[in-house]
Amino acid sequence: MGSETRQHVIVVGAGPVGLVTANLLTDAGIAVSVVETCEDLPRDLRASTFHPPTLDMLERFGVVRSMIEQGLICPDWQFRDRNEGVIATFELARLSPDTNHPYRLQCEQWRLGEMLYARLKESAHATVRLGTRGVAARQTADGVELDIRLPEGGSETIRGTFLVGADGIGSVVRGAIGAEFDGITIPELYLTISTTYDFRQTMPDLSNISYLSDPREWYVLIRTASVWRALFPVDASLDDRDVTSPERGERLLQGAVPRSGSYEVMHRTAYRVHERVASTYVKGRMVIAGDAAHVNNPLGGMGLNGGIHDAFNLAGKLIEVARGAPLDTLERYSRQRRKVALDVVQQTALRNRSILNTREPAARRAYHDELRGIVADPEKHRAYVMRTSMIQSLRDVEKMQ
Repeated sequence: MGSETRQHVIVVGAGPVGLVTANLLTDAGIAVSVVETCEDLPRDLRASTFHPPTLDMLERFGVVRSMIEQGLICPDWQFRDRNEGVIATFELARLSPDTNHPYRLQCEQWRLGEMLYARLKESAHATVRLGTRGVAARQTADGVELDIRLPEGGSETIRGTFLVGADGIGSVVRGAIGAEFDGITIPELYLTISTTYDFRQTMPDLSNISYLSDPREWYVLIRTASVWRALFPVDASLDDRDVTSPERGERLLQGAVPRSGSYEVMHRTAYRVHERVASTYVKGRMVIAGDAAHVNNPLGGMGLNGGIHDAFNLAGKLIEVARGAPLDTLERYSRQRRKVALDVVQQTALRNRSILNTREPAARRAYHDELRGIVADPEKHRAYVMRTSMIQSLRDVEKMQ
C-alpha cells in the first residue's frame, strides 16, 4: 500500500469545492473527513453556470450526463443594450477543438453537490459529518487539528495530516492561516428573481445567458431548465425586507419587460457582493480554496468554476505530497491559483460589470464597438471565448512554476 493510505485530510465545507476535493482524494486512496455546518447539503441558488473545461474535469466522476439531463445547454451568450438590442453574441462552438463541451451548462450547483455527496458516501475512505461546525484550527509538529462544535452542542478535536478550507467567505481556515483578505465590497446589492415568464416572448433573439446594459439600470437574464433568473443591482442602503419584497421584484421585472399581467415569481434572494483575494492560499499543511480564497461578483460565472479548478489543482498536489513530494509543492498551488483569481476571475467579472454599468454615452459606444469588433474577427472571437470560458487560464497555469 502506498504512503497516501497513511494520510488523513480534513475538508471544511461540503459545497462543490469541498466535495470535489474530497472525491479526488478518496479516489486516490487518501482518508478524508468532511465537516459541514449545515445539517443538510447546502442548496445555494446563486451559482448555476458551468464552463466547458469544468465539465471536462467533472467527467471523471460520471456526473456530467446527469447534469446535462437536469440542466440546460447554452451554445452562446450575449451582451445586449436595453434599447438597441443585441450588441454581440459569442459562440462557444468555436471551442470545439479544445473541449468535449463547447457550451455553457446551466445547472444549479446544489445538483452537482448532491451527486458528489452520494458518490463520496460510497467510498470506504470518506467520513462526512453534517451539522458540525469548524470553530478553530492550528498546526502541530506533524499535522493539523480542527476544533469542531457537534450537532448536539458538545465539542471535539479532529486530527489529520492536512486541512483544506472550502468554508466560504467567513473561512475559519483562512483565519488560521493568517491570510489577509483585501479587496472591495460592491456598492450595490444584487437581487436575483426566478420567474416562470419566458422573456423570449418579448425578445425572440434572446440567448439563454444575456447581459443587458443600460445607463439607468442594467440587468442579467439567465435561463435554466425550469425558470428564468433575472439579476438586478439594488441600492445597498435599503432594508433587506424591502429589497426582497414582492412589490420591488414586480417593479424591477416590469421595468425590464413591461407586460399586462403580473410575473409569477418562484424565488427571490439578495446578497452583498465582494471582490477579494486572500494574500496566500497556504501555510504549511493548511490550505484554502474556492470562496475561502477568493470571492467576486457573479457576472460571467467565474466564482464556482474557479473554485472547482482550485479543487482539482489542490487535490493533485496533495496527492503528490502524500506520495512523497516535498510539502512546499502546495506553495505552487497557491501561486498558480491566486494568479488566476487576480488576473482572470476578478478582472473578467469587474470588466463585465463595467460594461453593464457605464453611463457616459461615448464610453458606452466604445465598449459596444469593441465587442462588435471582437465578434466580427474570427481570431479575436475565438480568443475571447477561450479566455471567458477559462480554458486559457488553465493552459497558462500549466506553464507556471
